[in-house]
Amino acid sequence: MQKIALSLGGALLVSACVTAASTAPALAEPAAVSSAAAQETRMEPGLRRGRLAQGGISFWQTEPGSEVYIDKKPVQVDRDGHFVLGFERDFQGSAQLLVVFPDGEEYRRLVPVEEREFKISRIDGLPDNKYTDEELDQIRKETAMKAEARSQRAKTSYWRAGFDWPVRGRISSKYGNQRILNGVPKRFHSGTDIAAPTGTPVYAPSTGKITLAQSDFYFEGGLILIDHGQEVESAMMHLSKVLVKPGQIVSKGEVIGAVGSTGRSTGPHLHWTINWKGKPMDAELLLPPMVPLSQ
Repeated sequence: MQKIALSLGGALLVSACVTAASTAPALAEPAAVSSAAAQETRMEPGLRRGRLAQGGISFWQTEPGSEVYIDKKPVQVDRDGHFVLGFERDFQGSAQLLVVFPDGEEYRRLVPVEEREFKISRIDGLPDNKYTDEELDQIRKETAMKAEARSQRAKTSYWRAGFDWPVRGRISSKYGNQRILNGVPKRFHSGTDIAAPTGTPVYAPSTGKITLAQSDFYFEGGLILIDHGQEVESAMMHLSKVLVKPGQIVSKGEVIGAVGSTGRSTGPHLHWTINWKGKPMDAELLLPPMVPLSQ
C-alpha cells in the first residue's frame, strides 16, 4: 500500500503558515490508497491559500469529481475540484478531512487548527440598551431580507480571483475581539474595521454576485452582500454610498460604494466580514499587511 502525502504547495501558504508552525502539531499521516498506479494519477487534496487557524478560511483543490467532508459534514466542490474550509473562532483541536475520489477511494487525514489569542475588554456601568417597538419591527424585517438574499447561493467559484483590501486605512478593530458589558459577554467582533474618511471608495475584495444592496439598515447602515461562491460571502457595512444592485456581477477591484458611518457606528469606517457557511472568518489571514494610505 502506498501513502499519499498532502501537498501544501505555493509560496503564499509558506508565508501564511510560518507563525502557525511553532504552535500547531504536524499534520497526521494520510490514509493509504489501493495501488501505486492510483498514486501516480491521483490529484492529491492540496491547500492553495489561507491559514489553518481559529477564524481561518482556506482554499483547496483536489481531483475533479471528488466528494469532500470536514468532520462528516459535506463541503461544496466545483467542477475543477476546488473547495473551501473554514474554522470558527473558538474551534478547538483538529478536524477530520475526508475526500472520496471518483473511483471510490478514500483519503483521510487530521487537519490541526492553530489556536489564537483574541483581545477581551470589560466595560461596566453602561445603561441598558432598549429598542422601541418600531426599531424591533425594522430589525425583524431586515433580518428576513438578509436571510432571503442568502437563500440562493452561487455555484460559480468567483473567489478564485483572489482577495485584496477593499479600502486602505487604519485597522481600528480586529476580528475576534470581544467585549464584556456590565459583566455580560457579548458577541465577538465578526469582522475587520478599517477607518477611513467618509466618501473614500470601497472596492470589491474579490469577484462575486451582489445579493443585497441597501442604504439604511438599522445596524449595518449601508450594506452590501457579495456572494463569492461555495458559501463564501463578503458583508460590507456602514457605507455612505451603495453603487451596486442585487444580481450584478462585480469584479475584484471594482468600486461598489463609499466609506461612511451609517447604522450603528461611532465614526467613519468600513466593517468587512467574510462569512463561510454563515460563520464569520478573519479576512486579515487571507491578505498581506495593510499598506497605509500615505504609501
